[in-house]
Amino acid sequence: MNFPQQTPRRFAFLLLGFLAVSLFTVVYPIYVIRPFRPQGPRELPAALVVARVRPWVALLSAVAAIAVLARYWRMLPRRWCRVLAAVGTGLVAVLAVLARVNVYELMFHPVDHPAFAAVNEVKLDKDDKLIVVKIGGSARAYPIRAMGYHHIVNDVVGGTALVATY
Repeated sequence: MNFPQQTPRRFAFLLLGFLAVSLFTVVYPIYVIRPFRPQGPRELPAALVVARVRPWVALLSAVAAIAVLARYWRMLPRRWCRVLAAVGTGLVAVLAVLARVNVYELMFHPVDHPAFAAVNEVKLDKDDKLIVVKIGGSARAYPIRAMGYHHIVNDVVGGTALVATY
C-alpha cells in the first residue's frame, strides 16, 4: 500500500504528544512541590491536581501510544523509524509506571536513627533555624534544612520517645 507522507508524520506527532503529556504529568508536580522553593498561589494547586490525575492520564497516554505504534509500525518500512517509534512508546509506558510511584514517600522518608554531634563540632549558618527539644537534662536540635527533606525524625530524648516534624 502506498500511504501519503502526511499520515506517518501525523502518527509521529501523536507519539511525541503522548510522550510530552506523560513526561509533564510526572515531572511538573515534582518540580513544583520540591522543598525550599517558593511556590505561586496558582502553581501549587495545579501541581496537586496534576499529581492526582497523572496515573490515569499517563495510563491513557500509554494505551493510546501502543495503539498508535501498532498502526504506525505497518505504515513505515524504514527500520530506524520503527525503532524510534518503539522507543518513544516504551518511554510513555515507563512514565505510566512512574506516574503510579509516590516519589514524595521516597524522597521524604522519616529518619529513624538520627546522628548527632556536639554543638562545637556542628557548622551552621547564622541564619539557620532549628527545632530544639529539651527534656530533663538532654537536649536535641534538628536543623530545619534537614527537616525540610525528611519532615519526620523519630528520636528518644531524655528517655522519652518523640517525633519531631516540620
